[in-house]
Amino acid sequence: MPHTPDVQHDLDRLRGLARTMDSALRVPVLGIRLGWDSILGLIPGVGDVLALAPAGYILKEAHRMGASRSVLARMGANVGIDLAIGAIPLIGDIFDVGWKANIRNVDLLHRHLEQTAPMKTVSPVDGELSSHHPTLKG
Repeated sequence: MPHTPDVQHDLDRLRGLARTMDSALRVPVLGIRLGWDSILGLIPGVGDVLALAPAGYILKEAHRMGASRSVLARMGANVGIDLAIGAIPLIGDIFDVGWKANIRNVDLLHRHLEQTAPMKTVSPVDGELSSHHPTLKG
């Protein structure tokens, strides 16, 4: 089901941020994609913590957009896994390239919003009851 323009704009903005963090750059020859999350993760001690800011923003926006507690919990788990394993030298850097927690989280939010979007009904007469009976007109 299509989203309202505002919701679609918010999802597009979050997806752009997620791509920047997770897959903005293509490594020639290898063909893998990585983002600023992977690059920041190379900085010992602070890199993974710095990458939490955009991930936290995506979580905050998901909450604002009406994500359920279970969706927010899954998103938080994705970020937690990214932080915990990403903190392991070398192994974490390799893991960051494949995990892509931000893209996973925007996909979770998108699916949740599609499943919970209210059905839009359009009245044939600009919000008034559609009837030929004079007492049922607005």
